[in-house]
Amino acid sequence: MKLKVGQIVGRKSYQCDILFRISSINGNVAELYGEDVRLVADAPVDDLVAITEDEHRERRKKEKEKEDNCYYLFRQDSRVIKKRGDYEATSGYSTEPSYFEIRGRVLHIDGDSMYLRKCMELYEKLGVPVYGVHVVEKEMPQQIDSLLEMVRPDILVITGHDAYLKTRGNQKDIKGYRHSKYFAETVRIARKRVPSLDDLVIFAGACQSHFETLIKAGSNYASSPERINIHALDPVYIVAKISLTPFMDRVNVWDVLKNTITGERGLGGIETKGFMRRGMPISDYEDEQ
Repeated sequence: MKLKVGQIVGRKSYQCDILFRISSINGNVAELYGEDVRLVADAPVDDLVAITEDEHRERRKKEKEKEDNCYYLFRQDSRVIKKRGDYEATSGYSTEPSYFEIRGRVLHIDGDSMYLRKCMELYEKLGVPVYGVHVVEKEMPQQIDSLLEMVRPDILVITGHDAYLKTRGNQKDIKGYRHSKYFAETVRIARKRVPSLDDLVIFAGACQSHFETLIKAGSNYASSPERINIHALDPVYIVAKISLTPFMDRVNVWDVLKNTITGERGLGGIETKGFMRRGMPISDYEDEQ
């Protein structure tokens, strides 16, 4: 069976541990994008095996269970924050709750249009205001300034695909990474425009990204401390926590990481403040919108 672009495959040499989409085929080499993890890889075509629909469905079911568990844990935390907000806004429940919320606005820049679509669906489920745009990693430094000017976000996500390539250098060398240098440069430009770590919260990185460089460039959160793969939806869970946390509260790093699919081996960051603000009263006009 001849392989084609868009097909779901596994690598025989890795026992098909990760499912990939074929992005392009050049001669005997295929470029692969992770189906559920933000990893890009090259592989000989003869090392690839097509994944059947039944196997893909079974693997997707297992991934969905992990995603649903993270969503459940996140909603639990959100309910705790909501109850505390109700208590504070009603002077200990002495009055009826009547307030509105302005949540932190996210600009999500993604190098993968399919992942972006999945992330946008999750943002909507979590109630996070977001503007999403697909930009290939190499073009992100050229696009970031105009996007920040247009959207004026509270939170910025810079992600897509990445990979550590042993043939390019050791793990400490930024040149050994496929897209980390573009993520880092994008962060630097954004941080030049908004220097304060509290005025613009930034998440940057993908699978196996150079964590230390991204943090030094000005990210609040980044991947990947142990150079492992991260799940496609992990950036959403990180920034959603910040978007929905009251601006008077600090977000503990562990509180952010515990609800991600990958955890602290693949994600890390620094203490950050929340962005959500409450206001009152709710006007009749607002109720009609």
